[in-house]
Amino acid sequence: MATLQGMSGVDLRALVAEAADRLSLWIGKIYQFDAKTLGIRLNGEDRAKYLLLVEMGRRAHFTAEFPTPPKNPPSYAMLLRKHLDGGKVLSIRQLGLERTMSIDIGKRDTTYHLIFELFDEGNTILCNEEYTIIKPLWHHRFKTREIIPGVVYPFEGTDCSALPPVEFQKMLAESDRDIVRTLAVGCMLGGAYAEEVCRMAGVDKGAAAAEVDAEAIRAAFESLMADVGRRREPVITPSGCWPVVLAGEEVRERFATFSEALDAFYPKVTGQKEETAAEKPRLSQAEVIRRRQAEAIKGFEKKIERYERVVEVLYENYTPVAGILTTLDEASKSRSWQEIEQILKSNGENPTAKMVRAVHPAEAAVELGLEEERVKVCVHETMEQNLGRYYDLIKKFKKKKTGALAAMERMVPEKPRHKQNLALLKKRWYHRFRWFTTTDGTLVIGGRDASQNEELVKKYMEGGDLFVHADVHGGSVVIVKGATGHLDEAVQFAASYSNAWKAGHFTADVYAARPDQVSKTPESGEYVARGAFIVRGERQYFKNVPLGVAIGLAMAPEVAVIGGPPGAVTGRAKVWLELRPGQFEPNDTAKKVVRGLRDKLSEDEWKGLKNALNTETVAAFVPPGGSDIVEP
Repeated sequence: MATLQGMSGVDLRALVAEAADRLSLWIGKIYQFDAKTLGIRLNGEDRAKYLLLVEMGRRAHFTAEFPTPPKNPPSYAMLLRKHLDGGKVLSIRQLGLERTMSIDIGKRDTTYHLIFELFDEGNTILCNEEYTIIKPLWHHRFKTREIIPGVVYPFEGTDCSALPPVEFQKMLAESDRDIVRTLAVGCMLGGAYAEEVCRMAGVDKGAAAAEVDAEAIRAAFESLMADVGRRREPVITPSGCWPVVLAGEEVRERFATFSEALDAFYPKVTGQKEETAAEKPRLSQAEVIRRRQAEAIKGFEKKIERYERVVEVLYENYTPVAGILTTLDEASKSRSWQEIEQILKSNGENPTAKMVRAVHPAEAAVELGLEEERVKVCVHETMEQNLGRYYDLIKKFKKKKTGALAAMERMVPEKPRHKQNLALLKKRWYHRFRWFTTTDGTLVIGGRDASQNEELVKKYMEGGDLFVHADVHGGSVVIVKGATGHLDEAVQFAASYSNAWKAGHFTADVYAARPDQVSKTPESGEYVARGAFIVRGERQYFKNVPLGVAIGLAMAPEVAVIGGPPGAVTGRAKVWLELRPGQFEPNDTAKKVVRGLRDKLSEDEWKGLKNALNTETVAAFVPPGGSDIVEP
């Protein structure tokens, strides 16, 4: 349970699993908002962006918006940017069940580990591939470990749920505490989660750990961790913020992701306010370009003035400079530049040697001090050749200045932009399942896998609902949440998200049943697999239901990618495409659909929809197996 004081190891397990689901990711930019809070902008595929906020010693989660960063980034943020900007996130891991998280980042030919500690005062530690500390946010020396540069960070921890059965039983047998304290302290579950494991196992929490049914406790422990890792149901209750709902907790608010729950639960970080932000007028793109060109012209003028002065002082000191060039050219034929530099330093009182301020061996050049100007000349070139190079530079920057002035005169007035104020679809609890809304507004949800099929029947199927399933082995359990006059759409939905699509069939039989006909209780001697059910009594059959899915972009009342039976989608979507069983894999199909929908939109419309229309949102509606896009 996450409290205002901080997250537990179990909460961090849920966050890490949620973050890992968003891979592939790349490091965009790193911010430091105050002494304890960092932010990482993570770039995903198809221009998706995620904002990870980490408050040392307290919390880590994705957020909808970062606080305002300081105008001058702190040195630690700049160090992290130097090492990690543009790197690919290889993995996001937790140290056992402890409140420590590592983001492993590959960049060029090395791997970095960015470690966040969410316990005690917390810390951020940047390590190299071997976990040798490059730089921590704060240096610490403890009795058992040191957090200082050059020391190896001990990234290893224990997780009781991962212990083999024999070792788990041994751990309980050797404990001299009751079972709830053994789980809470020894297994780092904390009191609330430890009591939930005891409840799930049917074990008295006050019983001695050495005397309980170890197998039942371990099974309950594994089940809780599976819910936290893969079947999250984030909520806020009077006691805190939870990734799953525990028995006895009063749910105040539900969320689609654990990060959204944490973002709503914790108070916002106050960023640095820009004092002049309100005073600065917002410039148009044309005005910004004009100002940049004006600054560039000033830079060209300074360079022209500088090189003209260099030519002037070279002519004024023609004889001594020519003598230096001849002398050093001859000396370089028999001596190394290191020797020449030593000779010049040892003759520092000589007026000619004193003119040489620096030696550049790689360029066979020296820097001369001429009337408060430092002028670089090439030793193997004549005086005229050196002057010619500076004349060429003067011509070059005069040409650039002329070009910039001409560009400013040619600038076309910028067309006014019409900003779209679009309301994006808010995450709902059912969005993690397959879903659509029938033409008459009834919600229909389906499972993505056996685990979700099980969850839908156990947690979300109610008396007035309808159970629908394709009459094939393998497919979504579909729940129609209430009465609808468009049952044909729900039936087509069940047929399309079944193994019939994967097998390349174009029709399938589907049946419907009441909730009281669906059971997990098998006949004597039979077995019901996870995600499967027994339906008893008479069913309503629908024969030769055509398979078909439409994916489109709805603009009202909220902007969102929607998918499902064509009849339910085309009436709500501004643009759409239809799919049928075919040859392209789901990920390739999602990319093709995104491109196809973009082609149906104008450039201005597409620019305002980048956060809504991407491969991730489209892939959620692509059926399993191969697909083809139906040409209009």
